[in-house]
Amino acid sequence: MNGVTDKPGVTLACCGLIGTLVADEGVIERSFAEAIATQGVVSGTSAFARRMTQVHQARGRSAADVLQLLFPDNEARAQAAQLAFDRAISDALRRVTVKPVPGAVQVVDQLRAAGISVCVLTSLPRRVLDRVVDAAGLGCHIDLALSADDVPRGFPAPDLVLKSVLRTGADSVGEVAVIHGTGAGVEGGRRSGASIVAGVLTGPHAARRLRSAGATHILRSIADFPGLVGAGDAAFRPDVPAASQNGDSGRLKASSRVSAEHVSAEPASAEPESAEVDRPSVDVPAQVPFERRTSGR
Repeated sequence: MNGVTDKPGVTLACCGLIGTLVADEGVIERSFAEAIATQGVVSGTSAFARRMTQVHQARGRSAADVLQLLFPDNEARAQAAQLAFDRAISDALRRVTVKPVPGAVQVVDQLRAAGISVCVLTSLPRRVLDRVVDAAGLGCHIDLALSADDVPRGFPAPDLVLKSVLRTGADSVGEVAVIHGTGAGVEGGRRSGASIVAGVLTGPHAARRLRSAGATHILRSIADFPGLVGAGDAAFRPDVPAASQNGDSGRLKASSRVSAEHVSAEPASAEPESAEVDRPSVDVPAQVPFERRTSGR
């Protein structure tokens, strides 16, 4: 028990970063698009479309794992693409305004006031994690932030969640709730043994994908999470965007918002929407093949 609610105590909330606490502006998938273009796989080709579908499906995994998936038979190309991804995401973050998901800061503060520690987990590199947390103004609101650099394996392995248990001193993984917007993050939470694994619809993956990965609950956004664990004011419900910038299929639509009197969390066993499709929606301008762009240099 956590002293705030009569529900079995959640003492640690592990939250994803981009798409969970921070608005997803398509930065990650655009950075992957630029990275694979350096390997001659350019926009407008079927090879590009196939790889970007793989990127979207693999969201939540580390860049190294994703690029090894894209170039399974060529380690040199995968490594070169990873270097390009690192440059692309750093450049992209300088060009966008990093903003928390509406209500995210208030939710984190509510959880901590209720005695629940808050940890940010991401499969992105540490330098990207630090930049995003600082730009979003989250640093002084959280207890811990862990990146792919802090564990042997990123999502969907359970390492990040288990590391957070050790670092925060939680008594058991049964006191952990994981909140994430990707299938890999949800699977990592499930594999860790967390008691609550909530998928949020502000991330890149739709409800059906989150359920299939093992989500125990589907939330419209992290703004609904305090009501799930009995922390904070149940009437607290800021406006949530109708969709992630990275695609809206299966995500919160304006017509599906509910008033404070209604239940804020949808059990993962609920039937999926028939129109729900999980697909990438990042438009990348056509690019000149790498060989032509580098010839004569």
